[in-house]
Amino acid sequence: MGDSRETFGPKAFVTGFPIKHSRSPLIHGHWLKTLGLPGSYRAHEVAPEAFSDFIQSLKDGSSGFAGGNVTIPHKELAFRLADKPDALSHELGAANTLWLEDGALHATNTDGRGFIANLDERHPGWDRHRTAVVFGAGGASRAIIQAVRDRGFKEIHVVNRTVERARELADRFGPRVQAHPAGALAEVMKGAGLFINTTSLGMDGETAPQLDFSPLAADAVVTDIVYVPLKTPILAQAEEQGFPIVDGLGMLLHQAVPGFERWFGQRPIVDAALRALIIADMEAH
Repeated sequence: MGDSRETFGPKAFVTGFPIKHSRSPLIHGHWLKTLGLPGSYRAHEVAPEAFSDFIQSLKDGSSGFAGGNVTIPHKELAFRLADKPDALSHELGAANTLWLEDGALHATNTDGRGFIANLDERHPGWDRHRTAVVFGAGGASRAIIQAVRDRGFKEIHVVNRTVERARELADRFGPRVQAHPAGALAEVMKGAGLFINTTSLGMDGETAPQLDFSPLAADAVVTDIVYVPLKTPILAQAEEQGFPIVDGLGMLLHQAVPGFERWFGQRPIVDAALRALIIADMEAH
């Protein structure tokens, strides 16, 4: 049964370099199986120098793929090579989801939607405040700043060790976004209702700085886009200080939903079974 489903349905991919550690095939494979849909979703490693040719094979149909996901280091080039990137990916300058439609290669970026959907699921009401602090100004912070701004936050303070990178984001996303050096963290946290770690601090057991979350609003939410470990050192500190926390795993799960619906024709759900499946895989590796 599994082989025939894969043979006759749409084929989708996740590509990056490297890509072998991606959990996307596990996510999409779970949905294909539970929904009983024909099709396949596989990791497809493409080196940077071969990416333009891969996109061309996607456009001309020779790849056999209906579309797929794009991750590091290909997101910027995927945006530039797409025929019809949407407004979200235009502002970001990066795409993570591609699909063929009416002979054209379309592109979007679902990272921000995944981030927002995770907060909506895990802590409804997180957006009652209008001030957020984004810790870190790397590539991962772009989609999150865009999504929080578009959700209606009036002030987004981006704090980064090199303030020039934070200024680039403020220039990109408009007057509601303000750039600050690391030393200003305590000051900009005053009264903020959302704290987002977009740095890799604390990933895979690395140490993270001690942070004092007390300047935040009493009911502020602290979240981290890192999900290995599930409870990062930054989240553990916030929880110990009495703040509600939201881990980053749901962002990975929810950002996958729009692409699956495009390629396979049904909107999947992010549920406890999927979350448990991915956590078990994380614990096994």
